[in-house]
This record gives sequence, structure tokens and C-alpha cells, in this order.
Amino acid sequence: MIARLRGRVAAVEADRAIIEVGGLGLAVNASARDLARLAGSVGEDAQLATYLHVREDTLQLYGFAEERDRALFLVLISVSGVGPKVALAVLSGYPAQELELAVVRGDAKKFESIPGVGKKLAQRLIVELKDTVGMDIPQGAAGPASAAGPAAFIQARSALQNLGLSLREAEAALNGAPAEADVQELVKHALRQARESE
Repeated sequence: MIARLRGRVAAVEADRAIIEVGGLGLAVNASARDLARLAGSVGEDAQLATYLHVREDTLQLYGFAEERDRALFLVLISVSGVGPKVALAVLSGYPAQELELAVVRGDAKKFESIPGVGKKLAQRLIVELKDTVGMDIPQGAAGPASAAGPAAFIQARSALQNLGLSLREAEAALNGAPAEADVQELVKHALRQARESE
């Protein structure tokens, strides 16, 4: 198995990068987030954690800027109905740590916001990943409302979305909220943050 590669970034395409290693040009599939990073490094050396996906008719190499991304990718493709393409779409949506936090919170809406992930798949991801991801998330990091429970964070985010904020805007507005805040206090905090950023 090819676990890591280092080489010159020759080109970056819509869904893959071409990395020159020892005179060979390897096509490496990657998430949109990693491809954006690599696009700024064309002509320079890059190092990627990799996974070689073997099927009857093809070999596909997947690359990841971070080892944590590769670990989550491997867990994702172990879920029934999730192949490498869907796993890359999930990793393109959010950083691995945010996705792990969503699993810990039971936050299916975060997964539903990713193109290609519907409600049923999002719920299946939460259920099947619950015991395997988020083990290294620090105590109390389940969100700004950890004392009130992750449900308070999700309810506050939903209320903010009902007020017209996108999922990402609502989460950004909730950053820095007091740990003991209930839903109402979280919404007030987020609205203050939104006003101050205008």
C-alpha cells in the first residue's frame, strides 16, 4: 500500500492533482479543500498522506494534506453506501475536526449541508461513526453550549438559520459563546456577534 508520497505538484485539475514522483506523474484524487491548497503549490514539492483504493477494474490513489483527513476518509468508506467519491465530498465540505465534532453532537444537519449527502445518509453517518470518531476531542469541546448539551447548540443554530443566516454564518456567530449558555443566551450572543461584525 502507498501510505505517503512526496513530489512536485505538476498540475491541479477539478478533482485531482498530478504529482511527479521519481519521473512518474501520479494522478491523486483529493478533496476540494486539499486541491485548493495544492493549486497554490504548482511547481513546488508537496507531501501527502495517501490511500490506494483497489477495485477489480482500477487502482485509484487518494491524497490528504493531513493524516487526520485520511483517517476520517477510511472510516467514512467503511460505512455502508459510502464510497470514495462521497467520502471526498464530505471532506470537501468541512475540516475533519468539524465533522468529528458534528458526530459527537449528533448533528446530522451539518452532514446534510454537504452536496451529495441526503438526510438518510447523514443520519447513518452519525449512527455508524459515533463509536469511532471524536475520541481525541477535548472534554467540553462539544460546542459552546457543552454544559447545556450539544442539543442547545444545534437548536440555537437552527433558530439563527430561521432568521436567515446560513449554517456556516450561524456557527461562526456562535463561536465564543459562554460554556453554560442555554439556547436563548446562545442566540442573543450570536446576534450580538453578527451586529458587531457588520
